[in-house]
Amino acid sequence: MRMQEHQSLLRLYGALDIKSNPEESRIYTGRRIEMQHRKTGETMGRNLSKQLMRRFFIHMLIYAGVVLLVLLTGYIWCKSRIWYPSLEYYILNGVEDNLVSVILILFLIGCVIIACLHFAKIAKMMETMVGAVDDMYTERVRFISLPPLFQEVEKKLNLILGDIRENREAARAAEQRKNDMLVYMAHDLKTPLTSVLGYITLLKEEQNISEELRKKYLSIAWNKANRLESLINDFFEVTRMNLSSMSLEYTEVNMSRMTEQIFYEFRPLFQEKGLDYELQLEEDVMLSCDVEKMERVLDNLIKNAINYSYPNTKIHVILKRKGDDGIQAIIRNKGKTIPKEKLKQLFEQFFRLDSSRSSGTGGTGLGLAIAKHIIELHGGKIRCESENEEIAFIFTI
Repeated sequence: MRMQEHQSLLRLYGALDIKSNPEESRIYTGRRIEMQHRKTGETMGRNLSKQLMRRFFIHMLIYAGVVLLVLLTGYIWCKSRIWYPSLEYYILNGVEDNLVSVILILFLIGCVIIACLHFAKIAKMMETMVGAVDDMYTERVRFISLPPLFQEVEKKLNLILGDIRENREAARAAEQRKNDMLVYMAHDLKTPLTSVLGYITLLKEEQNISEELRKKYLSIAWNKANRLESLINDFFEVTRMNLSSMSLEYTEVNMSRMTEQIFYEFRPLFQEKGLDYELQLEEDVMLSCDVEKMERVLDNLIKNAINYSYPNTKIHVILKRKGDDGIQAIIRNKGKTIPKEKLKQLFEQFFRLDSSRSSGTGGTGLGLAIAKHIIELHGGKIRCESENEEIAFIFTI
């Protein structure tokens, strides 16, 4: 049994090396963005090629026009003069006799010169652009500036730069969350495990301990062991979430009866905390869902309400139909008002309002994250509202 638990813990620790579900989603989003950039880049490349060729041919036409204008002007000027036999006369006469060949030679020379100048300029621009792309991945620049010809490229590169910066920051945050997860897990597992070992050591070493005290120590060790098992189950649950391996088995269930039954099972805990509850359930609210996981959602939300309720107050629950085949559930309790800026953080893994791992609530900070994940797998949504010392969790499926 101990070997199996050890192997299970090893699998759990090993699973933590895999990127969490938000990161997988981010990777998918990154790939989708990359494909969009690639398609846009191909279109932009074609447009840029057309633009460069257009500029080249415009320069060639301008050059051809200048050559023809110079030759025409020279021809008119030569015709208006009286020439005597001389070297200049024979040269100009030879040019006139081979005018087409001269024009073609001058045109070809011009093409070569313009092409060399044109592509030298393009090469310089490309060098600038390659340098800008290199800067994108080395965090040396906040904005890319390119020559006017590459304004479209500049705009696109700055969009990509924004995506790279966002993904880089998200990766850093993911790494920090992963490290936090390891720290929190080590602390949350160590606390009950230390208690169990401590009480077992007392029972082992103290031979003359009374039967009453022995039962008390065994009871405490038993409760701590159950707590440890619950923690490990939570960690496995969140690991399954992170690996995206959680699947659903849909069954038609009466949510009204399920809710009533689950609250009845919590009655001892309500009595222990000095709390009461009131159920406002529509009759026979049916839902197609994974029954076991939906029970987990209600368990987690009820435990959260109990843990964060003022003593001697009442927890109110409303369950009603929504649409043709949906439901809405509201679990409301009296407790310390949650700041608005922290409402969304409630559903993050390991988040705690008290920011302390030794809180008297005994939670892992995973319950609400697990509930949110299960609800979203069912195509639903969950949110929290809090004001005037009242906390309400509302989910729809």
